[in-house]
Amino acid sequence: MTAPMQGKVVLVTGGTSGIGQETAIGLAKLGAQIIITGRNRERGEIAAKEIQAASGNPQVHLMIADMTSQASIRQLADEVYACYSRLDVLVNNVGMVVPTRQLTVDGVELNFAVNHLSAWLLTTLLQPLLEDSAPARVINVTGGIVGKVDLENLQAEKSNYVGFMAYSHSKSILMAASYEMAQRLSGKGISVNVAYPGGVNTTNMGRQPSTLPIWMRPLMSVVRRTLNTTAEKAARSSIYLASSPEVEGVTGQYFNTNSKLAKWNPTVFDDHIRETVWALSEALTQLEQQTAAA
Repeated sequence: MTAPMQGKVVLVTGGTSGIGQETAIGLAKLGAQIIITGRNRERGEIAAKEIQAASGNPQVHLMIADMTSQASIRQLADEVYACYSRLDVLVNNVGMVVPTRQLTVDGVELNFAVNHLSAWLLTTLLQPLLEDSAPARVINVTGGIVGKVDLENLQAEKSNYVGFMAYSHSKSILMAASYEMAQRLSGKGISVNVAYPGGVNTTNMGRQPSTLPIWMRPLMSVVRRTLNTTAEKAARSSIYLASSPEVEGVTGQYFNTNSKLAKWNPTVFDDHIRETVWALSEALTQLEQQTAAA
């Protein structure tokens, strides 16, 4: 029997560690050609070899990309186009949480830039290749305490900055954008779904108490000790959405840690919120102007 993902090309951002690496291993075991991204070449090459060894699949390709930089994301997209004639699955897995409000080289708040905008920009840039490879799939990985999108605080402009909450808010923004993207890509052969990996105590982000206010750290220490989800288990929802024939053609849905349909946050059904997030994403990446010029 041939592997179910044989001949498929899959890109996993942030695939050099944690949930991303386990997602890459799982899909490589199914026979897919895997592209992983990372910022550090040495660490990335080690991760690629680990994925090859764990999966028995030598088809693992590292691409260096800094997801905090729009120029680097554009270079990544160009490299994908140069190296591959198809892209069947894009897993926007990369995530970041920082203790203080910071701006990227593009002048964008860091949580917003990495946790939402990088996925939005990369998917938009790779859309033609995904369309050519249809049926194709986009999986956006979310996490944290997903709540209402605050249009007055999209880039953590408010003074009461709390790292983990800013991270969670940026993931809420990604969920709204994911739902909007699913509607816009309807009929183009690209499904867009959201995967929630659950609470993981073994990833780098799970061990950053500095992103929490002092009063919350004792509580989170207790919570961390109750977390028994490993990165391998957390990757299952992404692997399922990337590979299962059960979700072929399913789009605009949110899946929980058990790969079951979950309820969207009501925010995603607010047209004004989705349109505002979309317009800001276009403006920050200057894609609106480029499309008009073309």
